[in-house]
Amino acid sequence: MPDKMPFHDLSPRCSFSMSTNDFLPNADLAASEAPDARGTFCVSTDGRNRQSADDWRLCVAPMIDVTDRHTRYLHRLIAPRARVYTEMITTGALLHGDLARHLDFNPQEHPVALQLGGSDPADLAHGARLGARWGYDEINLNCGCPSERVQKGAFGACLMADPGLVADCVKAMRDAVDIPVTVKHRLGLDYDTSYGFVRDFVGTVYDAGCRIFVVHARNAVLKGLSPKDNRDVPPLRYDDAARLKVDFPDALVILNGGLTSAAMCESALRNFDGVMLGRAAWHDPALLGTLSDALWPELVRIGETQLIETFTAYAAVQMSQGVPLHIIVRGLLGLFAGRKGARIWRQKLSDSKLLRRSAATLIIDAWRELGSTPA
Repeated sequence: MPDKMPFHDLSPRCSFSMSTNDFLPNADLAASEAPDARGTFCVSTDGRNRQSADDWRLCVAPMIDVTDRHTRYLHRLIAPRARVYTEMITTGALLHGDLARHLDFNPQEHPVALQLGGSDPADLAHGARLGARWGYDEINLNCGCPSERVQKGAFGACLMADPGLVADCVKAMRDAVDIPVTVKHRLGLDYDTSYGFVRDFVGTVYDAGCRIFVVHARNAVLKGLSPKDNRDVPPLRYDDAARLKVDFPDALVILNGGLTSAAMCESALRNFDGVMLGRAAWHDPALLGTLSDALWPELVRIGETQLIETFTAYAAVQMSQGVPLHIIVRGLLGLFAGRKGARIWRQKLSDSKLLRRSAATLIIDAWRELGSTPA
């Protein structure tokens, strides 16, 4: 499998058709007004909703200040069946904050998962109910973030030290909603690399009914490493992650961590039910398209021209609703990574003065300067 593949055009052999308008957000229909606007899926592995195991084959990780709704919309254009995740939203934000600001999303993002951060079962159940009402396809509990701010809130990776509490949280959320409740976690805490730790954690949460585990195949070091260092310094332990699939064969185990190429993902899918890309999807979004082509060859994705035109039209709608252009285009910066002219593309779309005075058509102008010919 090649590491990169160009954007594909639509052709008559496609089993369905897509137009630019099919992907444009409907400015008159907020996600909050269409809480049941989910896609069509098969029966899920845990009997909930109508989703199938195949819907977790390719996922984009929840990333703070990265996977906002604009970046998720872009990823959906590139990979029509990838599963996208929100940034982590805390239960406190949902109890006391602006719900629409935290939860609204574009209907075209489906399947889309809401990641929650918290440790109180009742608060998490409330957040899960809100997520289901808003139309999310999955509720994911964050048990992997090692940041000090999150630790002070007694959630994230530090929850792995109390699997009983995590089980209570999962049960409360499962009792509250009829969509899948999943957990994203690490392999261990600090420098304890025993497999038994994560096996017992997963076993306890499994007994509470969770059947989908997203495993970041590293430990979380709670003291002495920054969140960035925690993504790179603790060694990857893919073998231990794979043992979870052996010990819990009817669970879905999704691998996260260190996946930077299509070849690595292809190899991982021999042992795991799915892969979740993080920074690789941010730095090189086209990788999602490569993987989409490999996993679902029957889907013919939109061409580069249509992608740029569609996202530009989307940006114009968002700007008309008061969203600054610099917020909308952040996910585009790595779109042409490794391509001649990519530096010009990035410069134009990260020039704060230019962004403040420009319309959404700046995206098309930057693309034309990149030297792209119509697809």
